[in-house]
Amino acid sequence: MKSKTKMFVLAAAAAAVIGLKSANASDTIPADQTVRNVVLVHGAFADGSGWRGVYDELTTRGYRVTIVQNPLTSLEDDVAATKRALDRQDGPAILVGHSWGGTVITEAGVDQKVAGLVYVSALSPDAGETTAQQYDGFPAASEFVIDTSEDDFAYVDREKFKSGFAHDVSDADAAFMRDSQVPLNLAAFGTKLKNAAWRSKPSWAVIATEDKAFDQAMLIHLAERIGAKITKVSASHALFMTQPKVVADTIDEAAQTVSNQH
Repeated sequence: MKSKTKMFVLAAAAAAVIGLKSANASDTIPADQTVRNVVLVHGAFADGSGWRGVYDELTTRGYRVTIVQNPLTSLEDDVAATKRALDRQDGPAILVGHSWGGTVITEAGVDQKVAGLVYVSALSPDAGETTAQQYDGFPAASEFVIDTSEDDFAYVDREKFKSGFAHDVSDADAAFMRDSQVPLNLAAFGTKLKNAAWRSKPSWAVIATEDKAFDQAMLIHLAERIGAKITKVSASHALFMTQPKVVADTIDEAAQTVSNQH
């Protein structure tokens, strides 16, 4: 009896391992999928490390992921950083931007390697518009408070950082994000875009329903204006960190959709 029981346990364990391998295999992208590259562009007051969860989700599925480190010194500098990342891609890519990163991908996304755009609670100006104009007609975000230095670089207010930017992360993580902020040159918000990639590239949008950095109606208006397929998720402005699976699923959907169109 003991021998039979042991054999049964071993067989069950083997079946479980095979089942796990099969489940993992089904999550990987098909071998014939043409769009297998993803470029992630962070927004203001953050850096590329916040994409780690999305990176892990996508690389596990078989995507080649590149993370841009924006200097946040000007729109031109951030677009240049993004174009350098696009130049390194070995094929078509999905270009993803969070917050201010949406402005960057709107300008840089006309690159021939970009097959689709994903906006993560992001801005999406038209050609000839500035980022600042996107706020016209919408109430200011009362909990998202900006401090400006003498040289016109902006930070999120220390006392309001968690409530305004990342209320759904731990106190420790919010403190680290607050104290490692990358300041944005406010002049970038006044720069007119030369291109609007969403006019020629298919777009998707993930909107955080508890975003305190942008008015909710503004985010929906921007996403609808560019014709993006919208996904809503309960999250703060830091959804690129706190909702990595939802963001990765949307990127995956975009990549599969444009692959089928090629």
